[in-house]
Amino acid sequence: MGTTLTLLIVLGVIVVLAGFLIAFYNGLVRGRLRVDEAWAQIGVQLKRRHDLIPNLVSAVRDYMKFEEDVLTRVTEARASAVSAGAEGPAQAAAAENQLTGALRSLFAVVENYPDLKASHNVGDLQEQLATTENQIAFSRQHYNATVLEYNTAIQTLPNVIFAGALGFTSREFFEAEPEASVVPEVRLR
Repeated sequence: MGTTLTLLIVLGVIVVLAGFLIAFYNGLVRGRLRVDEAWAQIGVQLKRRHDLIPNLVSAVRDYMKFEEDVLTRVTEARASAVSAGAEGPAQAAAAENQLTGALRSLFAVVENYPDLKASHNVGDLQEQLATTENQIAFSRQHYNATVLEYNTAIQTLPNVIFAGALGFTSREFFEAEPEASVVPEVRLR
C-alpha cells in the first residue's frame, strides 16, 4: 500500500512537471509565432511602399528632366530596401531609413515644380505613400511591442533556464530613423 501511494505521488509529480513544461514550451512558441506574424505585417506594408515608388518615379520623371540624380537615388534606395527585407529587422530598418531619406529629397524637389505639385497623379501617389508610411509606423510599433513581450518572456525566470536550450533566442527590434521622429516646423504666413 505504501509503495502504491509513493508511485502515485511520483506519477502525479511527473504529470504536473510535464504539464508545466508543455505549457511553458507552447507559450514560447506562441510568442515566437506572434513575432513572426508581426514581422510579416511589416513586410506587407513595406512591399506596398516599394510597389508605389516606381509609379511615383515614373509620374515625376517627365517633369524632372534635370533632377535625374534624385530619381536615381530613390530607385537605388528602393532596390536596396527590397533586398534588405530578407536580411532581418536591423538591415531592413537601415535600408528603409535610407529610402525614407531619398523620398524626402524627391518630395523637396517636387516642391520646385508647380506643374508637378498640381498633378493629380503625383498628389494621389504622395497620399498613398503617406498612408502607407502611417501603416508602417503602426506595424513597426506592434512588432516592437510583440518583440518586447517575447524577449521578456524568454529572459525572465523561470523561462530563461530552459528557453535557450530549447532554441528560443532574442529577436531584434525594428528601429525607425531617429530624425523621422522629429516634428517638422510649420510656418503659416
